[in-house]
Amino acid sequence: MAYTTIDDPTIYFNTLLYTGTGSTNSVSGVGFSPDWVWIKNRDATDSHRVTDTVRGAAKEMYTNQTYSEDPNGGLTSFDSDGFTLNTNSSYNGSSVKYVSWNWLAGGSASSNTDGDQTTSVSASTTAGFSICTFTEAGSAPYSFGHGLGVEPDMVWLKSRTNGSNSWQVYFGALSSPNSNLIQLNNTNASTTSATWWGTINSSIVTINAGLITPNTTALAYCFAGKKGYSKFGTFTGNGNADGTFVYTGFRPAWVFVKKTSASGHWVLIDNKRDPINVTSNYLLPDNTTKEESFTDRDLLSNGFKMRNSNTDRNASGATFIYAAFAESPFVNSNGVPNNAR
Repeated sequence: MAYTTIDDPTIYFNTLLYTGTGSTNSVSGVGFSPDWVWIKNRDATDSHRVTDTVRGAAKEMYTNQTYSEDPNGGLTSFDSDGFTLNTNSSYNGSSVKYVSWNWLAGGSASSNTDGDQTTSVSASTTAGFSICTFTEAGSAPYSFGHGLGVEPDMVWLKSRTNGSNSWQVYFGALSSPNSNLIQLNNTNASTTSATWWGTINSSIVTINAGLITPNTTALAYCFAGKKGYSKFGTFTGNGNADGTFVYTGFRPAWVFVKKTSASGHWVLIDNKRDPINVTSNYLLPDNTTKEESFTDRDLLSNGFKMRNSNTDRNASGATFIYAAFAESPFVNSNGVPNNAR
């Protein structure tokens, strides 16, 4: 069996840097027509904004807020090699620097009836990523189909219509994952309860009472790790500048880390804002802060290595979760290894 089925990860995920124009702006260079676009203003305090093809280009939500969906965002279309922006300054201020993280799912959504809630799903079983929306009817517990064909490793769940519901995160690599809950929009440690998540398998995700408001329209982003392309796991910090090495099986393009045994920020780096080691430019998806610089980690041919003792990144003895997407697999389908940066 081949090491990976994805020799070129940029077909499914790519980071793009661009500068705003203050007028209608067609941003190209993604390499595909994205289904999920996440944009952050690097120069100023502003929210992280996510939009997708299932809900529609203009419908934005904020990873750092509980706010309900805003129908008047900055994207006007998803294009063959990127996206088009209006004059919204959160996306396209004149001479302002932005980063966009872009994923390919399955294009146009289709109806999924695997769960007891019918979902609209755009799914890529090859890349292990799906976008799901549904309107919850009845009382929890209830389930929705995710379309991945394998059990998801990570799920983000958010009410689109209730402005007080947090982004609820399921993470399969945690011990007793169904009873652990993390929230994308805050810094809290993982909260343990036997009642958070129900059955999660190759077809469905089951939501128990208390995760989101009943009778709400909801959004879920679902992820399953793919060898040589994506990985979702845990590591233990060592509190040292010669930090923990985490094996991913690929050279990472994007790494997302969160301490779960105690409070701490979500910390996000990528290979476009930092093309050489040591990476230093980071953003905090739970926070509106602009891009900051801090010695962070090395992105290596087969994983990443922490390069600081900061408690949000590498606290001694602390448990961290991470999500990573590849720049290139450690070994491609022809058995050829990649090179370090």
